Amino acid sequence: MSGPFDLQDEAAYAAWRARKLAARPRRLEELAVTVDDPRDPGEAALEAVRAACARANLALVRFPRPLGKDELRDFAARLGLCRLDHNPCADEDAVTSLRVREDGPHRGYIPYSDRPLSWHTDGYYNAPERRVRAFVLHCVRPAAEGGESLVLDHELAYIDLRDADPALVEALMAPDAMTIPPNEAPEAARAARTGPVFWVDPVSGRLQLRYTARGRNIVWKADAWVQAAVERLRTLPERRPDWVLRHRLAPGETLVANNVLHARTGFRDGPGGGRLLYRARYHDAVAAPRGAKEDRKRAVAQ
Repeated sequence: MSGPFDLQDEAAYAAWRARKLAARPRRLEELAVTVDDPRDPGEAALEAVRAACARANLALVRFPRPLGKDELRDFAARLGLCRLDHNPCADEDAVTSLRVREDGPHRGYIPYSDRPLSWHTDGYYNAPERRVRAFVLHCVRPAAEGGESLVLDHELAYIDLRDADPALVEALMAPDAMTIPPNEAPEAARAARTGPVFWVDPVSGRLQLRYTARGRNIVWKADAWVQAAVERLRTLPERRPDWVLRHRLAPGETLVANNVLHARTGFRDGPGGGRLLYRARYHDAVAAPRGAKEDRKRAVAQ
């Protein structure tokens, strides 16, 4: 498939790269969309969210109040997000309540603690048929202190590696670049997962990323190019801090993302119930803006 993610198509990459860097947001506020009525958001607001995700794979949606889970799922469905990922630690409705938990299957998992969460994409341990293409993160209650979200568009990470050496990208596109060992815990049992870090969705043509910066329970391919690429990815937020968007979600604020790289600072809970966010993971990506759909149709027709 030719295009910007074909390592042999330099012209397409150069054109796409120029557009991507020119459109890169400097602040998350540039991607903010206000929705006054979550039950009837209106097509203009929905199109603004789609456009933000087309620009940076991310949107910040502001609702007038924290939403219930049903409202959040209904809003996501209007963006084309329908196939929820049923991960083991999610609630029965497949939406995860992220708060400090020290009981049952949540014990020992950093997302359910107040510790910092390192850079990753969601569902990097999923089987190929259950790959996570988008997530929605909705704030019900922030922490008393900390709990800031950090996000970095994975397409910028691709640019960083390809500009350094296309061989770095090629190494991370290998089908055996990264292996997550099996999990034998009864509540989250799964087989080992081996696959690429970067790949292109054959249907949509979107660039996808599967990654975690954690140091344990991960096996990288014993290849010099893979090791060099992993080190470059690991240091990217430090080398390009201007590419990192930071925001501490307030009640009612929501990140809608095409599974970009993200992390979280540590936090401290106070009285009043503690930090609570709802997270929904999807096997779909956010729908493209209407104009983009029409452009693709014209290109196919030609």
